[in-house]
Amino acid sequence: MFVRSAHLRPRRLRTPHLRAPTLSFSRANSTSSLYDPDAEPREEESVDVCIVGGGPAGLSAAIRLKQLEAETGNEVRVVVLEKGAEVGSHILSGAVIEPSALDALLPDWRDAADHPLKQPVTSSTMRFFTQKHAIPIPHPPQMSGTGNYIVSLSRVAAWLGGVAEELGAEIYPGFAGARFLLTDGQVRGVVTHDAGVTRARTKSARFEPGVAFRAKATLLAEGAHGSLSKTAISMFNLREGKQAQTYGIGLKEVWRVEPENHVPGKVVHTIGWPLQSNTYGGGWEYHMADGLVSIGLVVGLDYPNPYLEPYRELQRMKHHPHYRALLGGKSERLAYGARTLTEGGLQSLPKLDFPGGALIGCSAGVVNTAKIKGTHNAMRVRSISVSLHRLISDRPGCLLPSRHLQRYIPRLSSLRQELLE
Repeated sequence: MFVRSAHLRPRRLRTPHLRAPTLSFSRANSTSSLYDPDAEPREEESVDVCIVGGGPAGLSAAIRLKQLEAETGNEVRVVVLEKGAEVGSHILSGAVIEPSALDALLPDWRDAADHPLKQPVTSSTMRFFTQKHAIPIPHPPQMSGTGNYIVSLSRVAAWLGGVAEELGAEIYPGFAGARFLLTDGQVRGVVTHDAGVTRARTKSARFEPGVAFRAKATLLAEGAHGSLSKTAISMFNLREGKQAQTYGIGLKEVWRVEPENHVPGKVVHTIGWPLQSNTYGGGWEYHMADGLVSIGLVVGLDYPNPYLEPYRELQRMKHHPHYRALLGGKSERLAYGARTLTEGGLQSLPKLDFPGGALIGCSAGVVNTAKIKGTHNAMRVRSISVSLHRLISDRPGCLLPSRHLQRYIPRLSSLRQELLE
């Protein structure tokens, strides 16, 4: 659950004839009509590229594809399906972002008055927590904050969504990808969720069928543990020869603290208490702009103690003298939330292409755990976007042979090198 900030605004739909359905599980309105999703007539849209997920990875891919359209004059219809009610509403992260991928995608982003990267990192330290003390320890070089920015990733996503729309991408908030469209064993798009299906698997009076988006290529950018990504990994055996992915849970709170406790740009990472030595994880403290501080705790989901509750551990951490001093006085908690994140690294990176599509961003698991950063890797979509645009331009009106998407793989050398660090 995530309490959304008031700064986010709904994204405008470019094709108003499509609207997100409203779910209803009311038994009073249910009918006896049996529900068969395969037999259900539904609206169909033909697109060139269907991107599932309106986060940094999916929106970056949409932006790059539309940039290539402007550069070459070859039109590409790009649709982004976002399950949240608005772009950014389901995005949650610390977050300290490395701007290298954004520099490559939008070289002039610093000149945009509305860009959300306002607070550069000014200091970065690490502490080992005992129950009563915060002991400074050497800072690993991979975690250096030099040149990075402290951001609200939901604001970054909302801003990227605006850029994508200005370039001509179609963004549909409130549309969750439910299942694949398959032709001869290849993915040819997705079907969004059907609304108004009762628990007895019958159609209620408010039933609305989802929309079928038939696409030449489908990019899965759902984030960690996405449903369609898991289906693709299983269906096409993308983990063959790879280690299983490992996951953690990140719990975050945003506070407005007393002015004397706020140091804009300050970054602190912690290890140790309240977690035991056999539990992977650590805490953070990021001083954002406007007197806000992001605090949180990451706990590896392979913790051996079955009675451990990550949320309770976060509350314990806030009672440490370090955090008591930070959050004292008239400090106020403004928002909170939690999300899953991948921790497996390079050895858990699956095969990224499958017949008719590819995994991008955290659907693939591109978090650099040594840096505790993954947004910049998720936004590294230049090579796949160039390949797709060229293929679609060369084969207008044709479905893409799955072998062409394999060109994506050799071009990930920079990502693989970083994950090896």
